Amino acid sequence: MLRTVEIRNMLIIDRLELAFQPGLNVLTGETGAGKSILLDSLGFVLGWRGRAELVRQGADQGEVTAVFDLTSDHPAHAILAEAGLPDEGGELILRRINTRDGRKTAWVNDRRASGEVLRQLSETLLELHGQHDDRGLLNARGHQKLLDLYGGFENGLLAKTRKTWRNLRAADQALEVAKARLAELRDEEDFLRHSVAELDALAPEPGEEGQLDAARRRMQAAEKVRADVARAYGAISGDGAEGLLSDALRWLEEADGPAEGLFGDAITALSRAMNELGEAENLVSRGMDTLEFNPAELEDCEERLFAIRGLARKHAVLPDELAGFADGLRDRLAALTGGEADLADLEVAAKEAREMYEAAAQKLRDARIKAAAKLDKAMAAELAPLKMERAVFRTEVSEADEGPDGIDQVSFTVATNPGAPSGPLNKIASGGELSRFLLALKVCLTGDDAQLTMIFDEIDRGVGGATADAVGRRLKALADGGQVLVVTHSPQVAALGGHHWRVEKHSGNSETISRVVPLDDVERVDEIGRMLSGDTISDAARAAAAELLELAAR
Repeated sequence: MLRTVEIRNMLIIDRLELAFQPGLNVLTGETGAGKSILLDSLGFVLGWRGRAELVRQGADQGEVTAVFDLTSDHPAHAILAEAGLPDEGGELILRRINTRDGRKTAWVNDRRASGEVLRQLSETLLELHGQHDDRGLLNARGHQKLLDLYGGFENGLLAKTRKTWRNLRAADQALEVAKARLAELRDEEDFLRHSVAELDALAPEPGEEGQLDAARRRMQAAEKVRADVARAYGAISGDGAEGLLSDALRWLEEADGPAEGLFGDAITALSRAMNELGEAENLVSRGMDTLEFNPAELEDCEERLFAIRGLARKHAVLPDELAGFADGLRDRLAALTGGEADLADLEVAAKEAREMYEAAAQKLRDARIKAAAKLDKAMAAELAPLKMERAVFRTEVSEADEGPDGIDQVSFTVATNPGAPSGPLNKIASGGELSRFLLALKVCLTGDDAQLTMIFDEIDRGVGGATADAVGRRLKALADGGQVLVVTHSPQVAALGGHHWRVEKHSGNSETISRVVPLDDVERVDEIGRMLSGDTISDAARAAAAELLELAAR
């Protein structure tokens, strides 16, 4: 509910603060007094696109603040949370500034916010209806949503249709991806089979390339190494070092006796040297055996090494990655084989998803057609008291491209007389007729949505007498349990208001200022009398005004 609006320096309003109430709030006043400015200002703070030049002459900036009371389950809470804005619980404060150079700045609960966030919030806070309203009931794009709300389909048939649509889209997408993947695999099937056969024939193992490279280097160097080792072996064996050490040991042992053990330590050292030399001879001998190689072995080693490196270059992988790469190719071949079966399963799933969507969409269509007939009947009952009993309102449900909201296109059409061609509301109806159509439609569609503040801008223009009274009583019915603001020139409508303000324009000191004055019971009689008779209020006009107020109170 809209609690207060504060306006500063907007057109002919210097400073104005209004405190609205639940129920039917009416604003009256002479043409040009500033009623439209009040609505422009309210639209500005809600982020609506409106008149560009709103700043009062001589002021640097204009400012509008609106305070709304929110219930705990109000949808505005979710918008605040998504936008990361503070939530004050039961209170929402919107403030927007428009500078002289056209810059606009907005705050939500004292935190900077974008105009888009304001517009999102406005859809949950307030509806404006008037003869030139293209945001609400005249917007054909919203007719389907209105019919679904009227039929109560949001959490039932519509939710199921949206769910089956998501499932259908997911199934179709999975099928398309599988088809594309299978086609890709089919295109490279020959390559896959040839490559796998080539890799299987070679069967490279991780680390093998390094081992082969080391073996090749060893065999290439083996001839020179073996010659050097052979010379070393000759030096320490046979007549070489071993023979010399053996002679030296024999000679020292023969001399040690006569020398009374003088060479004992030397003999011991030579004995150790003989043992170490023997061990070295054995090790060198075994090493020479290892260095023995067949040139054919080198050729085989190089052939395999070069084959591994060639395949690695061909497939742009490291030699040690060939085994894993081969596994990947085998998996792709297996996917080609199993892909046919998977594709068949996905085709079945997509078909089932489509059948479920079409069934849900058809149920929703059937329900919409029934709800449309019910709405048309309700509209006929509402139009009769508004002196439009010959008018025909139709809710047309036609075929449309399938989508998340079903397979229908919904549009509200009217014919002002039986047999006359029907068409969109704003194309067929005159100004006064359009106002009454909108009011009747809103009465039928309101349901239990009392969280929105509804504003009707001169929706009673062009009607009077009993018709104006019928308009007023429907506005009052809409306001029960909620809040309705009406800008009106009709005394019958004004009399039905629970709260009444008069918009006045005062000129002086080279400036014009608009004021909004709350009226008490006596002042209401005078204001409604003025609406009946003009600036000069006669006793008869006052009496008629008092009678209207008395009738409205019954």
